[in-house]
Amino acid sequence: MTRSVRPSPSAFVTGIGVLGPGLPDWPAAAAILAGRASWSREKTVLVAPELLPAAERRRSVRVVKLALSIGLEAVASAHANAAELATVFASSGGDGYNCHHLCETLASDDRQISPTRFHNSVHNAAAGYWSIATGATAPSAVLCAYDGSFGAGLLEALAQVAVDRIPCLLIAYDADYPEPLFATRPVPDAFGAALLLTPEPGPASLGRISATLTDDGADALADPALDALRRSIPAARSLPLLGAIARRETRRVVLDYLDHARLAVDFSA
Repeated sequence: MTRSVRPSPSAFVTGIGVLGPGLPDWPAAAAILAGRASWSREKTVLVAPELLPAAERRRSVRVVKLALSIGLEAVASAHANAAELATVFASSGGDGYNCHHLCETLASDDRQISPTRFHNSVHNAAAGYWSIATGATAPSAVLCAYDGSFGAGLLEALAQVAVDRIPCLLIAYDADYPEPLFATRPVPDAFGAALLLTPEPGPASLGRISATLTDDGADALADPALDALRRSIPAARSLPLLGAIARRETRRVVLDYLDHARLAVDFSA
């Protein structure tokens, strides 16, 4: 009996946004990952996008600034309309500094929680701010898979493109934690990557990707310092895939995902 093989979900990468230590945007990151420029680790600078109303800009926390910045860069590079895009937000946790301030308040004599602190503590805060900034009303998924959140988000976005035949914007992001939380969750800085995936190629398409699970070991980056970044921030597990895209290199990339499985991503330029 012949066993049928179900094809892996695939999509075209039409826009990319990146923000992280020494990686201020996708063009700069692409030059570094392709070996055309050197990398030096500098603290990630996070700024609330001007699309947010003034009140929301003041209230936005680090993960919100990060998620919106990379999402808007990916949309702009693809000349897409953010209001019409389905989205997948993937993060290993919420905002560490906001959580720290909540814990300090609860440990103090005055345990009154600020409503702003509270609404910034929920895991879907970035998705809410995205809707406010862009006017988006398309479906939005928000997920967490601890250190495997980028892989889980990529699989979800690919599934939406393959099943619904619609563009889907993946926004994967993580930010640092202050002490004493840092001692338990040592994420050293903020990093995020956004991929706009489409069912059909377009003028801005950078290549096609598909993904399956594998037992193979994850790919490391040639630069030891960049590979340390990959290993230290969950969303930075995307870097080997971003490197293949930056080099326009048709190849199979294996990304860290779960303890018992990795994610094999085939990229064709």
